[in-house]
Amino acid sequence: MKGALELLKPLLQGSASTTIGKVVIGTVKGDLHDIGKNLVASMLEGCGFEVINIGIDVSCDKFVEEVKKNKADILCMSALLTTTMTYMKDVIKAVEDAGLRDKVKIMVGGAPVSQAFADEIGADGYSDNANEAVKVARELVKGKE
Repeated sequence: MKGALELLKPLLQGSASTTIGKVVIGTVKGDLHDIGKNLVASMLEGCGFEVINIGIDVSCDKFVEEVKKNKADILCMSALLTTTMTYMKDVIKAVEDAGLRDKVKIMVGGAPVSQAFADEIGADGYSDNANEAVKVARELVKGKE
C-alpha cells in the first residue's frame, strides 16, 4: 500500500494555487498505524488541500504545535486501536487549552472510531473512509473558500 501511495501521490496532488484549506494530520500517541491516515492525506492533497502529515505516535503537544505553526483549518486524527482512540479526547482538550478550538475544525477516523465516539469527544467531523473524509473536510471549510 505504501508503495502504491508513493506512485499515486504525484498524480493526486493539486497545485498550490488551488489550495482550499490547510490540514494537519497524524496518528495519535501510542498508535503506530499509518496506512489509512496516509491514504486520507493523499486523497485530501489530490482534492486541493495543503496537507501537513506529522506521522505516527503524535502527542497532544505536537498536534497543538503543528496547528499553531501551520495555521491549520482542520486537524485530522487517526487511531486503529481501541486503546489509543481515547487519546483523541486529550488532544481536543489540549487544543481547547491552547485557545485554538475556535480556529480549527477537528476530524477523527480509524477502524474503532464511530460517529457516536466523534460526537462524544466533541469532534467536528468523522469519516470511516478516505472518500468520505474528503467530503467532510470540504464541508468543514465551506464559507472559508
